[in-house]
Amino acid sequence: MVKKVALLTAGGFAPCLSSAVGGLIQRYTELAPEVEIIAYRYGYQGLLQGDSLVVTDVVREHADRLHAFGGSPIGNSRVKLTNAKDCVKRGLVAEGVDPLRAAADRLTEDGIDVLHTIGGDDTNTTAADLAAFLAEHDYALTVVGLPKTIDNDVIPIRQSLGAWTAAEQGARFAENVIAEHNSGTRKLIVHEVMGRSCGWLTAATAQAYRDWLDTRAWLPEIGLAREAWDVHAIYVPEADFDLETEGKRLREVMDSVGAVNIFLSEGAGLSTIVADLESSGQEVDRDAFGHVKIDTINPGQWFAKQFAELLGAEKVLVQKSGYFSRSAPANDADLELIRSMTDLAVDCALRGEPGVIGHDEERGDELRAIEFDRIKGGKAFDITVPWYGELLSGIGQPPAKPAPPTEH
Repeated sequence: MVKKVALLTAGGFAPCLSSAVGGLIQRYTELAPEVEIIAYRYGYQGLLQGDSLVVTDVVREHADRLHAFGGSPIGNSRVKLTNAKDCVKRGLVAEGVDPLRAAADRLTEDGIDVLHTIGGDDTNTTAADLAAFLAEHDYALTVVGLPKTIDNDVIPIRQSLGAWTAAEQGARFAENVIAEHNSGTRKLIVHEVMGRSCGWLTAATAQAYRDWLDTRAWLPEIGLAREAWDVHAIYVPEADFDLETEGKRLREVMDSVGAVNIFLSEGAGLSTIVADLESSGQEVDRDAFGHVKIDTINPGQWFAKQFAELLGAEKVLVQKSGYFSRSAPANDADLELIRSMTDLAVDCALRGEPGVIGHDEERGDELRAIEFDRIKGGKAFDITVPWYGELLSGIGQPPAKPAPPTEH
């Protein structure tokens, strides 16, 4: 019987965390109001430190308020429980202590029967490591995860929570940024979108932005022309492109329109950039999971520098929509998806069924608790899907060609 449940959110923000917390609280209150709920603050960091808060009756009564906000009310952090060295360095465990055992012991000490993890591939692969450790050492605890990532890149989950909203918000961000195109002559604008290894968000953001363009009435006679507001190039990690060739194509756009607007996934060409930096003797920072810290190498600036010369740009603007889009409250589509997943997550938890909740692409898109050992990160965006081909065709960009496999 489930008597006590713990929640945690981890990894980067996505427009679903606050709502997912609210949805879980609401479902438990509806089905099993006697179950005690706590939340570990700042993800696995709080779990290791024993830093938690109690979900009170007042919170249960007003949990619906969480659906109207972005961010996470209980806080996030990036902690990998199998990286003992990093956990020691950050003061989360003492030297010689296994973080997995420390986490398991904390859960046991707190009397937790179910742990709900809300996060992306790193969060849920860490949850998988924890679940395996618990099972191997006979800890009586069920782990049920929820898939959060604006990159929409968790295998084998069809749609991650928050990704639809992030694309919508990235398009909204672009509306104002691209209005800058005639703040000077021959303007190059690079809109850098989050997406380390997966270009889905960049493509979906560009599509949402162009959908917005379709709703506008234009007046080219006074200079209000759709051509200048449009997307002129989209670059994602999964597609290969040649700088010189694209430079020639976009030079023609610049000469004709007076501006060029690029939507760039932060992971596009990342290996090339890293190799360029390391060959010059620069050290590239990496996080606890071994990922390149993209914010320290500024892919948008690197690409802007290359294209500015090729296009004869007189002014360059690089803007990043990531923090704007990832911290937004969930839109209606995501709220519906969140509710379906949190409802099932609680149902599974109450019957002791572990896994990560999602539409299983390998089992007919069934919404189910997917086995932890099948959860992986790095799902690539399928650049052959018809809507993406139509998107590229609509902006005059050649069909996408697969990029060679890379490691970041």
